[in-house]
Amino acid sequence: MRKIYFDHNATSPVAPEAREAMGPFLEEKFGNPSSVHQAGREAREAVEKARRQVALLVNADPSEIVFTSGGSEGDNMAVKGVLFNYLKQGGHIITTAVEHPAVLETFRSVEKLFGFKATYLEVDGSGMVDPDALEKAITKDTVLISVMAANNETGNIFPVREMASIARQHGIIFHTDAVQVAGKMPVDVRQWGVDLLTASGHKFNAPKGVGFQYVRSGMKDSPVLITGGHHEHSLRAGTENVPGIVALGRACELAMASMREKAKSIGSMRDRLEEGILQNIPETTLNGLKGNRMYNTSNISFRYVEAEAILQMLDMQGIAVSTGSACSSETSEPSHVLQAMGLLPVCSRGAIRFSLGLGNTEEDVDYCLRVLPGIVERLQKMSPLFPA
Repeated sequence: MRKIYFDHNATSPVAPEAREAMGPFLEEKFGNPSSVHQAGREAREAVEKARRQVALLVNADPSEIVFTSGGSEGDNMAVKGVLFNYLKQGGHIITTAVEHPAVLETFRSVEKLFGFKATYLEVDGSGMVDPDALEKAITKDTVLISVMAANNETGNIFPVREMASIARQHGIIFHTDAVQVAGKMPVDVRQWGVDLLTASGHKFNAPKGVGFQYVRSGMKDSPVLITGGHHEHSLRAGTENVPGIVALGRACELAMASMREKAKSIGSMRDRLEEGILQNIPETTLNGLKGNRMYNTSNISFRYVEAEAILQMLDMQGIAVSTGSACSSETSEPSHVLQAMGLLPVCSRGAIRFSLGLGNTEEDVDYCLRVLPGIVERLQKMSPLFPA
């Protein structure tokens, strides 16, 4: 059976070059980078090389890069790690209603356990947040703001630079979850003016289980979440995942070299897939902005049908898509992102996310556009809600 993968926002295939780079560190080069003997020094040199590679990707200094296990740890590190400095006095924190669960659930956790007061900024019908709303939400007690760089479901790119500037004017720490943009579009922590940035390797062709955190040099309230050793500038204890880190560094190099070309080729395929669906399948709408959106992502509602049914039938035809965040895939509830956008249930329950990436071809798009209309037509005819 033909296998087509349109779920790159959930995870991506490991690039062959990244897999090759990590190979020796799974076998003969297995030293602990904290050891002082030759095997340890060899591992340490590889980790520091990767740190430089990562730093170049986001225009940071290597000393500002902390290796983590991925996006969820990084988001927890940013939120809890900073707020642990404010446990005695408490404070006010701000995020958006459409963040990844790794941020939303962490905010709810610190509200419940430690008494922080949180504001969840609303979005408009296209899923965008208004920087003016952030300005109005800030109080004298606000200590942390966390806003994602791009939404994982709609692909909308948020005005992080503008919002970070607002935070800086008020002397507030600003974190961005850049998991969906790092390695896919240019990221410049200096231009953006962020204090903390989270990224995950498996979203841009590195292995699962490795990511990085940018921590601005000179931050007063350093985000320490895992204690126990001197690793990672004493900001994240634990023996480093050397093979994963080496592969991550190589993936960063590859991303920098091919970013513009991939944006053009993958964006063209995404546009053709999206236009083909919207023009040829009735009762479909795009969720999110038409422009100012990640070039690989398209979230489309198929009204009067259940997204889960479309997903399963596409899977039977060898096409992998998603109904939203992979971290929320076990719940039957409509997407919190689409609910925050005000979509009616007839639209939110039939929303499918197509996210393209490495390995996709024009033939994949052609095949999906041949298969999908018939699937939707059958499901719509079976729906008691579908207008005859």
